[in-house]
Order: sequence, then C-alpha cells, then structure tokens
Amino acid sequence: MKVALVQLNPTVGDLKGNAGLLRVAAEQASAAGSDLLVTSELVISGYPPKDLLLREGFSHACDRAVSALAKQLPRGLAVLVGHPTKWGVTEGRIANGASLLLDGEVLDTIHKTLLPNYDVFDEQRYFRPADRVRPIELRGVKLGVHICEDAWYGEPHTFYHDRPLQQFDPVAELVSLGADVLINLSASPFEKDKPHRRLSILQRHASRHRKPFVFVNQVGGNDDLVFDGNSLVIDSAGNVIDQLAPFSEDLRIIPLPSGEGVRRPGEGRSTEQFPSDVIAIRASNADVSLAPALSQRERGPDKTSRPREADLLDALVLGLRDYLRKTGFQDCVLGLSGGIDSALAAYIAAQAVGPKHVHGLLMPSRHSSGHSVSDAKLLAENLGIDHAIIPIDEMQRAYEATHIVGADLASQPGGLADQNLQARIRGALVMIRSNRNGWLALATGNKSELAVGYCTLYGDMAGGFAVLCDLFKRDVYAVSRHINDVRERREVIPASSITKAPSAELAPDQFDQDTLPPYPVLDAILEGLIEREESVATLSEQFPAETVRWVATKLDRNEFKRRQMPPGIKLTTRAFGSGRRMPMAARFDWL
Repeated sequence: MKVALVQLNPTVGDLKGNAGLLRVAAEQASAAGSDLLVTSELVISGYPPKDLLLREGFSHACDRAVSALAKQLPRGLAVLVGHPTKWGVTEGRIANGASLLLDGEVLDTIHKTLLPNYDVFDEQRYFRPADRVRPIELRGVKLGVHICEDAWYGEPHTFYHDRPLQQFDPVAELVSLGADVLINLSASPFEKDKPHRRLSILQRHASRHRKPFVFVNQVGGNDDLVFDGNSLVIDSAGNVIDQLAPFSEDLRIIPLPSGEGVRRPGEGRSTEQFPSDVIAIRASNADVSLAPALSQRERGPDKTSRPREADLLDALVLGLRDYLRKTGFQDCVLGLSGGIDSALAAYIAAQAVGPKHVHGLLMPSRHSSGHSVSDAKLLAENLGIDHAIIPIDEMQRAYEATHIVGADLASQPGGLADQNLQARIRGALVMIRSNRNGWLALATGNKSELAVGYCTLYGDMAGGFAVLCDLFKRDVYAVSRHINDVRERREVIPASSITKAPSAELAPDQFDQDTLPPYPVLDAILEGLIEREESVATLSEQFPAETVRWVATKLDRNEFKRRQMPPGIKLTTRAFGSGRRMPMAARFDWL
C-alpha cells in the first residue's frame, strides 16, 4: 500500500477553496500510484474554525462539501479527510471527524475522542467526543485512524493541563482492536521546541505498540496560530522513515511495509522494513498547484533538529504572510527606528510579501540620535524596501503650542505624557499611510516590553498585526543574529542595531536599562511568571526578590494594555492572547 501524506494550507471557512487544494493533491497522488491519501484535521473547514461552528448551516455545508468532493476524486484512490460533521452524531452537537472517501462514496466516518480544552483550544465548546474508537478497514488493512489530541493521552502539556476527561488511550484501544497502522490527522500549532516533543510522543506510540505511524499536520497561519507541518512516517521500531517540509505545503508518497506493522490480506508477519524508494512532490505556500519535488539531498535530514531560531523565523514569516494573504492585504507599513525590533519586523515583512510591498517610515524626534536614522536607512537599503523620512518635531511643537495640552506638557518636560505623545504621533503617521493606501500597519513591540508595559497605547502598539508580540527580547537578538550569520550570510540587519544599547529615545540620553532590569534577567523572570506561573517566592530563590516583585507587579498592572494590542503570532506555550485569560481589574499579592 502506497500512502500519500499531504500537508495543505487551508483558509478557515473557505470550503470550496480548501476542497480544491485537496483535489489537486489527490490528482497528483493518484498519478503517482498512491493507494491512500491522508490529509490533516478539519482540512475542509480549516483549523480552528472557532464560532463558525456555531453558525447555522456551517457543519451541514462541510458535510455537503465532503460528499461533493468524494465524487470529484480520482477513482481507485482512497482519501482520509478531516472535517466538522453531523454524520453519526445523535445529540444535537457536531463532531470533529475524519471520513474515508473512495470511488465517489463516503465509506466511513470516525470522530475525535479527546477534545482539548486548554490554552488556545476550546473544542469542548463545539464538539461531542466519540464514545468509542474502532479501526477503518481498507482493502484488508485495518487503519487505526485517530485525530490530533487522541495521540497525546497521558502527555502533560503544561503546568495547567494534565489529562483529558476521557480516561482511556485511543491509540492503545485501536491497537487492541487489531489496527495494522496508526494514522493521525492533526492540526497541531507550532510552539518553540514543540516539533521535537511531538516527534518523541509519536515515536513512543510506534515503538510501544510495534506499529508504523503516519502523522499528517496542517501547515500555514490562521489568525494567531501557525502550523508547522513536519508530517512524517515512523516505522514499527520508532525510526523516522520520511518527513515532510517544515512550514511549507508538501506531498510525499511512501510505501508502507508488509512487515510487523501492516500485512496484506492472507499474509503473515515478517521482518520486512520500509522500502527506501520514496516519491516526493512539493508545493510552495503561494501556489495552489503542487510543484515538482526537491531531492532528499536538498530537503536535508531530520527537520526537527533544526536550530530553534530557524523555526521561530519561519513561523514568523509564514504567520505574517498568511495573515496578509487570508485577510486580503498585499502591502504593509511600519515605523523604522534604527533599533533591533523594527529591523527584525521589517525583515520578516520583506520575506513574507516581498520588499516592494513593505513601506518603512523613519520618524526622528528631537531626541533621536544620528545613528537611529542612519541605521534605519541602511536596513531599508539592505532589504530593498520603500522608505520615507518624516521628522515629528514640528508636530510635537504644535501640541506644545496649544493652550491646555501645552500647559500639561510644560509642567513636566520629558515626562511620561511628553514621551507618549511622541510615540502617538508616530503611530498616527503610520495609520495615516495605512488608511490612505490600504496597507496593513505592523506594530513592532516584543513580548518583554508588552509584559511590563514598556509600550504606548495608540502609539507603538498601534497597528493591525503585532509581529513580535510573543518573542522575548533575547530571542529578538538571537533570531536577528541567525538571519545575518546563517540565513543570509551577510549583514542584512545592521550590526549596530544589534550591538547598541536599546533605547526608545523618547527623552535625552534614555536607555531601556535605566528603568528595566537587564533583558537576560527580565526575560528569565518573565518566562517563569508567564510560561510556568511560578511565584515570586520561587523566582526569588534565583533572582533578587525586589526585582522579581517589581516585574510581577508590572506584569499584572499592564494587562489592560495587552488586551488592546493587535493580534500576533503565538510562539510559546503561553502567549498574550486567547490562551492566557487574566483579569484586568484585580489585586493579588504575589507569594
């Protein structure tokens, strides 16, 4: 049996377009002699469809799309497709399903058993879990089909999630019922270090049960989530046989063995291993058609062993590219300060949509240093992006000349109101260019700044998308160095933007570390407070207690700012956004 794995980039709600992507893949898989094509979780609707699932008629439309798709697929090719479904549900709600299509018919449908309800996942809001699992038989082979979370039973995800409500292991149950091969349809969002952790889980299933494992993951960005692909096949000993491209659409065809994992009808067990002749077909994110394959040498070895900075960068580029594409934007605009954050954001934008679609604004104030403008100009020239210089001092003086506002500003020269005014003038200029030209405005603040409120509402927080909002300052530097040293092998981001002391330049001789702890210390404390929810007492065993309490207080008091920030790309286990739900009007004395 030749199994084709296809990781597609669906658009949420675009049932017709998503089915079209699948048809193209099916035609190529069939032409290459594949017997079975495996797709990702909810590929028909795109993941996550969120409250579209509550809209009247949506799940029925998904079922109709699957029925229509079955009639359009090549004859002889079986296809496993993920979709929301009413089929087989008797209690009014819907199920997260996977259907087997063959020769114009929907032969069978199974439902997801374990419904995640932590972090960004809210599946118990929408779906009814399966009350049992069973293999699907295809040409004498029992397929152990299950969906995403069903493979994560017993795996502690984070500090706030232990195990699902359903107290049984779907994978083990499928094996006990005679499954010959385990097949997981997933929409598993990217987090730093998650590809390696996910691989370890799948390898444990394969080696524990002595069954080959087929894993197909969604790819692409939908709102704040990025899906990294990295679909793969593992043999019954837990070895990776082949792996699809990270952060890119891909299609590969892999013959399954007639050995310990899968047997043909009438055959006994043998020790035959996976054949080495692997057929590969690859696609670009921007192209509906699947392009010719890259060789294994070009593809490289195990992609889960890539540097973390490479994964972070690819996630950022793909997340921004798809947000622009799927919301109808072609260009973006951002402020360029000469600092590291705007430099990295501009590079990501240029990679996402091409330099000619990125527009930078250099907006020096009376406090801006000469190198701020020169570094920003050098960056724009290195990237080949459009840029304009708009000094803001005249606009600031206009505010100062007004009666009441001018008096407020004069009462505290260089104070908080004065500093925020400069940021808000810049934000307004970026938004004017955005509104006039229909460009997406990018906010460039990082997670460290957003955590402690070192950012200005309606100023540097203004925009339609916050590119770096889940990237700590230390990772901003690490990714920027990776770009120069590894990805580009030249100085694209100016060296001085990386090496100079960070500063908002909103007051004379101002530097971040005048008011913030050193970023390595700040980020380590924030990681403990946010991603592990550790107490002040625990963190004070590693860092000065006064510093830890200051950071914790700032983190809590600035929740109201983060609630108003634009959406951005989730990269960590606890991003500021839908997965972290903290109160704004609250008091808590950190222990």
